[in-house]
Amino acid sequence: MPMLGLGTWQNEAPEQCAESVRTALEMGYRHVDTAKAYHNEAAVGDGITAADVPREDIFLATKVWAGDLAYADVIESAERSADRLGVETIDLLYIHWPSHAYDPEETLPAFDELVDRGVIDRVGVSNFTPEQVERVQEVLDAPLFANQVEMHPYLQQDELRAFAAETDLNLVAYSPLGRGTVLDDGTLADIATKHDASVAQVSLAWLREKGVTAIPKATSEAHIRDNFESVALDLADEDIAAIDDIERTDRQINPDWAPASW
Repeated sequence: MPMLGLGTWQNEAPEQCAESVRTALEMGYRHVDTAKAYHNEAAVGDGITAADVPREDIFLATKVWAGDLAYADVIESAERSADRLGVETIDLLYIHWPSHAYDPEETLPAFDELVDRGVIDRVGVSNFTPEQVERVQEVLDAPLFANQVEMHPYLQQDELRAFAAETDLNLVAYSPLGRGTVLDDGTLADIATKHDASVAQVSLAWLREKGVTAIPKATSEAHIRDNFESVALDLADEDIAAIDDIERTDRQINPDWAPASW
């Protein structure tokens, strides 16, 4: 899984979404993230088709919504997502939230079936606590590949990062720029000036240094390129330590049905 991907949440205008995906792939991105709940899988698929990049070079992830987690609903949701995306196999399919219809004993066997049938290659979860991940690993036959959570310098997820490292689980950061909140941070701005980089690039590079995959949403070519150029930014140890020491905590995504220990 490439450590920088294109996020597509709230990129719902079909032509814009397809163009963003095409632009990103032809620029060098090889990881695209979407979800049934984003209402843009068909547009994402159009962008993949339009890009001059072989399908086998693209890591494509989508998600099953929390209300579709009964056994039969998981199967139907995954098959329809693949149809909308225009692909035979989804590289990574996430459980979007551990809520609503989620029941490990009913939900997870459906993901195993999808792996066995070749509809998906890998199983992921999103917004799961370490305890919930452990339960998944007890029930699921297939290896659990990733946990996608909100993470950025204002929500550093120390516990989840430690747990992921101990259990060989990939951690994927959505809203890696804190939905724009980190862009005005003084510490990040000083580091950006030092490296002649943007604040967004510093935040994304910090995540990479932590071993975390980031999937920033971007629609314009300028923002897509700015994020992509973060792969060339190497932060010094003192830069990483300065970001680690930021004391502000600011979670952006916190629905009332999120996990109790959220």
